[in-house]
Amino acid sequence: KLSSTICSTASMSGVKARKYVVRSKFHGAPKKEDFEIVEEELPPLQDGEVLFEAEWWTVDPYMRYFASTWLKLGDTMIGEQVARVIQSKNKDYEVGTLVIAMFGWRTHTVCVPPKEPKVLEFSKLDRSIFSDDISVSTALGILGMPGATAYFGFQRLCQPKEGETLVVTGAAGAVGSAVGQIAKLRGCR
Repeated sequence: KLSSTICSTASMSGVKARKYVVRSKFHGAPKKEDFEIVEEELPPLQDGEVLFEAEWWTVDPYMRYFASTWLKLGDTMIGEQVARVIQSKNKDYEVGTLVIAMFGWRTHTVCVPPKEPKVLEFSKLDRSIFSDDISVSTALGILGMPGATAYFGFQRLCQPKEGETLVVTGAAGAVGSAVGQIAKLRGCR
């Protein structure tokens, strides 16, 4: 299980979290009726816990498969998000700290962050990478899992050479479109 292995849904008193829960299994493309928005009142933070507020979250192709086969009805929709610390009882997480985590489709999450980063589950974001020109949302795209998949998959598995012709069958998606750009930079056609 992704987010529930590292975080609970407990939180600060007076804060209401909204989350998208799976209401029915997908048949064809996901529809509005497949989800329900549920509000929950979050209890006070305990020592070591941090309250995160979502800034960005993902909508990726893999979610459809997992929501249809892995999630139970009533589970929060899975997904990665960039979240900001808004309250903390953890000395390692000051208010304003940004993380990327598998919290799912929810506005607020409370957890005791892991001592060590967990790749593809939870890690702090280095603010120096982002600027007015580079949004933190890129941590979910080209600077995140889709970008790493495109770069390492293409570079290491395909080992492209200048002048080669590349065909990407899924070039409209996050990974495929990045592969196309990397190939162009490498001199492929």
